[in-house]
Amino acid sequence: MDTQQNTALTRALAEIPGPLPARGVIHIAIPHTDRFTVVGNHLAQHPDLSCTAVGIAVRIQSLPQGVEVSIKALAARCREGEKRIAAALRELEAFGYLQRVRDRLPSGRTVTRTVFCNQPTALLRPRPTAIPRQPAATATPQAPAAAAAAALAPALALAPSEVPAPAPAPAPAPAPAPAPAPAPTPAPAPAPSPPPPPPPGPEPDMPELPPVPPPPSFVTPPAAPLPVPLVPNPTAPKPPPPPLPQPAELTPELDRAATALLSDLRRHTPEFTLSETDIRQLAPGVAAWLERAAHPDAIRRTLTTDLPHPLRRPALLLKHRLTALLPPPLPGVRDLTVPTRPRVTVTPFQTCDDCDRAFRSPTPGHCRDCREHRTHRSDDTRAAAA
Repeated sequence: MDTQQNTALTRALAEIPGPLPARGVIHIAIPHTDRFTVVGNHLAQHPDLSCTAVGIAVRIQSLPQGVEVSIKALAARCREGEKRIAAALRELEAFGYLQRVRDRLPSGRTVTRTVFCNQPTALLRPRPTAIPRQPAATATPQAPAAAAAAALAPALALAPSEVPAPAPAPAPAPAPAPAPAPAPTPAPAPAPSPPPPPPPGPEPDMPELPPVPPPPSFVTPPAAPLPVPLVPNPTAPKPPPPPLPQPAELTPELDRAATALLSDLRRHTPEFTLSETDIRQLAPGVAAWLERAAHPDAIRRTLTTDLPHPLRRPALLLKHRLTALLPPPLPGVRDLTVPTRPRVTVTPFQTCDDCDRAFRSPTPGHCRDCREHRTHRSDDTRAAAA
């Protein structure tokens, strides 16, 4: 009985003229009188911008000029984190709504200025009411009024005595006597020329307006093409997940052990009460683990530890863990043996029996010079004996 019912929305619906739509949204439009921002449908219904980027653009557009809109400043104002805000700013920058310009101050310090445009597509088409850049003395908003005043200058420059008076107009006379009619019309005096008319000044009812500021620096020329998005669409399709691991040979023993392990998970963790279809789909993955000599207790502990809360789709979680945490095959005996380095034979040093010179040789004897000398001497001895 103490619950208050808000009937203001019901009364507002009753005051909407005409029949209400059978489906879809019903708008109750109340005009704003203060604290509102005009947002175009080109931004609110942009087909390629994410909702986060549209919300960040509306937030920036509603802030007064000079407020800091860096990533950290926006993260302090919004619930989104810095990564989502940075991605939204990149989207707005890709579509021309935002531009960050680096500027150097006279002191030598470099600052980043953020420029936001509420309608970037309007900068790409020519403006019919735009005033060309001219010096400050001539580029004034009163150019159309001055042109109209110059057109009326000849009539305004005549003196009162030179304005033809309407009194001497031809009086009503009989038709046969038309000659006296042009007599009252004064002939133009050729000698006195009227003084030049003064330059027309601004009309008293038109206030003096400030000069038109030049367009901002980030305005692209009319001939430039539309900006191309530099970041991928956040709603783009994701790559397909990796397939469930399969054993090299699904034997009946492996299939029976994998099915029993999956069916027994609900005894240890009630959240993993799987259907028969899920068990048949996940059995090859568990068989691949068993084929790689994984212990059933280790598989059960890996699949049921550190679960998310609440666990909505247990079969998908098991498929992810069986695929992402698959252990490598056990190494063989040959893989665990350390290869032996080949033994290098070192030839020992020997001392020559004749000259006591050191040389390398597996057996003692004479050095190379002594062997050559002994060979020549034996040759000479045989030659002398012959």
